[in-house]
Amino acid sequence: MPKNKVIKILDILEKDYPNATTMLEYNSLFELLVAIVLSAQSTDAQVNNVTQKLFKKYKTPYDLAQVDINELEELIKGVGIYRNKAKNIKALGKIINEDYNDIIPDSLEELITLPGVGRKTANVMLAVGFNKPGLGVDTHVVRLANRIGLVATKNPTSIELSLKEIIPMDRWGNAHQLLIYHGRNICKSRQPNCQECSIVNYCQQLIA
Repeated sequence: MPKNKVIKILDILEKDYPNATTMLEYNSLFELLVAIVLSAQSTDAQVNNVTQKLFKKYKTPYDLAQVDINELEELIKGVGIYRNKAKNIKALGKIINEDYNDIIPDSLEELITLPGVGRKTANVMLAVGFNKPGLGVDTHVVRLANRIGLVATKNPTSIELSLKEIIPMDRWGNAHQLLIYHGRNICKSRQPNCQECSIVNYCQQLIA
């Protein structure tokens, strides 16, 4: 799809969702990183419910590095694949505390070396936490990018790199949020509301 059409789509979505931003609740960069790790295969509401209790008790990387794994599992039980996430979060706290002196790295290359942090998590962290160029690809972005015709692949990394080529760098983070909002509200997985879709004229397949 030509870049000018992509920009038109983003302009329309910005009018629909002028306040599009993360719904995750956090009070520090470390809390944000943990919340994003927890968000895989879970809703933001589920994550916020879990982190409200988690961060009340464990606020720092050191705290989570020292936590008993069984207690941590119990605290985050409300999100998907919680046992794996508990191991990753405990290891994440240890590495951030010992190797990074409690400072969250702000580069994609460093972030993706951390436990539980893939490209999507790293990109979201860059965009939301550091206000740097980052374009995370979750299930909503995969679905919309294909339906609209921005890409023709289901591979998240390929989608990320393709979108970064056709979307201006200064709009990467916002584009991620706009696609998520539109996916949640209109272009849903099973029953997309095409009649109410503001970008339906740009959609190359009404139902993927």
